Amino acid sequence: MVSFSGFHILGDHAAFIFYPLALLYRLYADVHWLFAVQAIALGGAAPLVWLLAIQGGLSRSLANTLTLVYLLSPVVFNVNLFDFHSDVIAIPGILGAVLAARSRRIIPFTAWILLILASKAVLSLTLIMVGVWLWCFEQRRICGAIAAGLSTAWFLFSTQVIFPYFTGGEHAAVGRYDYLGDSVLDIGLNLVKNPQIILGHLFQLSSLEYAVLLLIPYVWGLHYRNWVMLIPALPQFVLNLLSDADTQRDLVHQYSVPILPFLVLMVLAALTSDRTWLRRRQLMLGWAVVGFVALAKPGYFWSIYLNQLDTWQATRGAIAAVTTKGGVLTTSNIAPQLSQRSLIRQTLVGQAVEEVDRFDYVVLNGRHPGWGSDQATHQRILDYLVQSNTFEQRYERDEVVVFGRSTPVSTTAAPELGPT
Repeated sequence: MVSFSGFHILGDHAAFIFYPLALLYRLYADVHWLFAVQAIALGGAAPLVWLLAIQGGLSRSLANTLTLVYLLSPVVFNVNLFDFHSDVIAIPGILGAVLAARSRRIIPFTAWILLILASKAVLSLTLIMVGVWLWCFEQRRICGAIAAGLSTAWFLFSTQVIFPYFTGGEHAAVGRYDYLGDSVLDIGLNLVKNPQIILGHLFQLSSLEYAVLLLIPYVWGLHYRNWVMLIPALPQFVLNLLSDADTQRDLVHQYSVPILPFLVLMVLAALTSDRTWLRRRQLMLGWAVVGFVALAKPGYFWSIYLNQLDTWQATRGAIAAVTTKGGVLTTSNIAPQLSQRSLIRQTLVGQAVEEVDRFDYVVLNGRHPGWGSDQATHQRILDYLVQSNTFEQRYERDEVVVFGRSTPVSTTAAPELGPT
């Protein structure tokens, strides 16, 4: 169950990858597993970049340079600090699939494709175009057919069967494109039948800004003869441009992750054909450093990401005060630390305070209400708890409080939380 949305995890992104990831919690139940997996995925893509470079005929020094250019990519740095996202598995997945396809190794290629599909359903759109690209431009028709066939089948099955079954409707992300239709099929039909609808979203200043942000770190490797390498990146790029959510058009969030491998492949093609604007390795690395300094967000680490250090010790004490596996209502920032239970939900703006009665514990942080909540929501819940006859305060420090029920409630069914 997803604590943010209140429905089964497969109804979120059909990300089956979380089942094998959950096995890590059998060894030791700690959220840091996810961050370790994310760092390994992002770092593990570097050797694949190097192997692709060597396979393409580059010298070891140029292969090392391209690998460093990848590691200095702003997207790699930013997404590694911003929560955990299964999308990151797409980076080594796509690079590994291309390496296997170019080596004509069908079984490893198929394994990489299945791994990517298990990471997030929407990645199937990217892989459909990978199949088209491999078939038409790489002359790897078997691999192209496998990628396009499996991805098309998975996209249809996930959007028409899995999401409706677990959520009772369309995926929540469809709401970001509601001007195009109320369902995935409606959106697809409108894109074909009424392409004029999307022109206003595609040709606007924010779209140009986003394209520039993506290309600046690799501009020295751009050449018109290598644009074909970006064909598989088009689905995610267009999705980002058409979305009503501005977060899909920056380098901080995870939405640019599926585009990055193809930018690297484009630069690789330019290096292989000696069509780069910069010819010296030192200049290439210098530009990569400039791009990193300009577009990576290391400042977020000690500002946005560490802005709750003032309640760190208090939060540790609050977590220790939750002594059973009973249901917990808490903030988005504390929820991952208490997730090893059958029922956990996050506080949300507009939430009916009476829903509190379905939980055994309520853990609040008055200074930092967390994503999706605010100070007003915190105060409403706190006032209700103080006046309640069934809850008692168990802990308080630095505006971090824990309330517990005197009589535990059943957690066999997840409550439906929503606005009043």
